[in-house]
Amino acid sequence: MAAFRTIFGCLLFAVALTTVGGLLSTPVRAESIGGFSDDELMDGFQKTVFGVEYGSASAGSAVKKFDGAVRLRVINLADKDRQREIAGFVTRLPRLVRGLDIRMARPDENPNFTVYVVDRADYVDTVRSDVLGSTHGAAPGQCLVRVYPGSLGIVRSTAVIVSDEGDSLFRRCMVEEILQGLGPMNDNAALYASVFNDRSRHDRFMPFDRAVVSMLYDRRIRPGMTRSEVGSVLPRVLADVRRTVR
Repeated sequence: MAAFRTIFGCLLFAVALTTVGGLLSTPVRAESIGGFSDDELMDGFQKTVFGVEYGSASAGSAVKKFDGAVRLRVINLADKDRQREIAGFVTRLPRLVRGLDIRMARPDENPNFTVYVVDRADYVDTVRSDVLGSTHGAAPGQCLVRVYPGSLGIVRSTAVIVSDEGDSLFRRCMVEEILQGLGPMNDNAALYASVFNDRSRHDRFMPFDRAVVSMLYDRRIRPGMTRSEVGSVLPRVLADVRRTVR
């Protein structure tokens, strides 16, 4: 598989996958971050930002985020065109995550986040040709995103989302892969209130996840920071996030 240079100068392959199991229930307190302690929210940040679902362990050793504008383009290869739904989600994100500059790319702009929408029959070929760059690479998961990190932040991300296996799976993949393409790449089964958990039923941008991504895109959290560096500022960042995320 192809490898890409990280902020540490080492090589990695970082991919986040989604496999929806629908095994966990949804507690009432998942509907607001007010029901979560600071420790729970900071632990969620650590579990999702440090680590990758699939790839080199070194890929999860430092903060990954876009340090600047994110311009997203959809390439629809499916019979059912989902561009309007994706554009609607992307348009809402800046209102939900302070510090995140994201919108759909104009025709004259070069995108740094590409989302391929495909039918299941074309999933493997699209992943191999447009994400892995290999005709023999594995294409696991229901959908996936690949992040290409650089010394100053994420350079670009590429996601592949399946359109023709129901609205719930599409929404789940759309939300999780776009969010993971912004930096919090890891899934964890302990995060019952999060879309960053492939065993959960969630198919929307949960309050818990809004807190995690909002902490990540606070200006005090910088690309390349280690766990210990983040730990020294995260309580103050979370205190500010609590005032804006409900």
